[in-house]
Amino acid sequence: QIISPGSGDSTPQKGDLVKAHYTGTLLDGSKFDSSRDRGDPFSFTIGQGQVIACWDEAFLTMKKGERALLTCTAENAYGDRGAGEKIPPGATLRFDVELIDFGNKAKSEL
Repeated sequence: QIISPGSGDSTPQKGDLVKAHYTGTLLDGSKFDSSRDRGDPFSFTIGQGQVIACWDEAFLTMKKGERALLTCTAENAYGDRGAGEKIPPGATLRFDVELIDFGNKAKSEL
């Protein structure tokens, strides 16, 4: 679900370095993590399994500056193992994400 559209026509490609802000919550609304709280965007290489499957799929469709609300089922997130103390096994997660920038990993210093 798009909260605010991005600009341009291009979207990240597999292997691109993505820079994004996010806030993650459980279905009950309790926040478990937020790059916004830290004031430091999160960077990852898309399509390399560095993030949950839900993110790898969603960010491939986003434009620079786009903000979206993602609902990630356990199968596309942390499954039956959960993550740490804050994400229980089998949890469906919600993320408010914003694609800040992306580019070729080899020639880009985002």
